[in-house]
Amino acid sequence: MLSFEEKIAIIEEFDQLEKKEVSLGRVNFHFENSLYDKKNIVYHLHPNGNGFVYAGEVEGYPTDSKGMVNIRDFGADELRNLVQEAIESLSATPAEKNPVLEEWMNDFNQSLVLMREEDGYNVYADEALEGTFNSYEEAANFLEQEGFSRV
Repeated sequence: MLSFEEKIAIIEEFDQLEKKEVSLGRVNFHFENSLYDKKNIVYHLHPNGNGFVYAGEVEGYPTDSKGMVNIRDFGADELRNLVQEAIESLSATPAEKNPVLEEWMNDFNQSLVLMREEDGYNVYADEALEGTFNSYEEAANFLEQEGFSRV
């Protein structure tokens, strides 16, 4: 198990994070450039080595109901990787995290493109915007009603 000081040193390697002293000798690290409301990457890192890293948007880690992973028993590489993945997860837009770019065709060989963008899902005929939708399901339903199917 890494000591408190070793964990601090690893986390401080990430220039994007800002150290914040909190009560009882604990430390938080904030990611001010987060694209989301979530800015606290490292939460309540305690001198006894216990602490949490936000991984609510990262796959492969057991998280609590707040998306936090307990890092008490993490090794150096494991901690470094988790912090990096947490920063990346809060740096990417939903369209970057889960991109959608699909071609849809109808019986007349006309094609439309369904694309996930910042504000939702857009349907294009060449470069002309045909429709904007809040969800993939809404966009797919529109395309199906218009006689298109995914290629």
